[in-house]
Amino acid sequence: MQRISVAVSGDLLDSHRRMAEAVAQVARKARDAVDNESDTLDLANCLLNSFPEGLCHLMRTVAEKICIVILANNALKSLTRKFITTFTQLRELNLEGNYFRHLPEDIVTLEHLTNINLARNKFKEFPDQLTHLQSLETINLEANEIVELPIEKLILMPSLKHLNLKGNPINKDDLVLPSPAIKFELIISEDQEQTDATVHL
Repeated sequence: MQRISVAVSGDLLDSHRRMAEAVAQVARKARDAVDNESDTLDLANCLLNSFPEGLCHLMRTVAEKICIVILANNALKSLTRKFITTFTQLRELNLEGNYFRHLPEDIVTLEHLTNINLARNKFKEFPDQLTHLQSLETINLEANEIVELPIEKLILMPSLKHLNLKGNPINKDDLVLPSPAIKFELIISEDQEQTDATVHL
């Protein structure tokens, strides 16, 4: 029993140490972005289970210069309204490799967003909020659990060029495509040939 207790204590210490290192890494990266007046905030692989509200306050003086936020490979399940109202000038948002099932309604206010990466999350339905983003050009939803697409809404998106849905359980036989053909690249299969401005099934 004593040996087991020692092992468990060691695991807890390792966990606390990793968390402390992750917190220090987040603070360092945020401070670097502020000091360098960078247009990018990269917090990938930082063990985040939520976006630190304190960073919104820390970065308030440079937030409007931040055009790219990378939060890939964390443990995030949602974004707060504070995050969205802080980083209002986002052009690219990378949330790959998290645990998102839904997007917040407020994301429709990111009117400059052109690229969003939601690959390897937990979406079972296509996030409808994305269809309201007029500047959105690229959507990556690879390796989620989406079955159906809101094709009627997607074809009305004026800027959409690329939609990646590889690795989703979409039934191609049930996918009804309007005529004329959709004018964006829709990727569903792993082995499809790619041709600009066409539908790939």
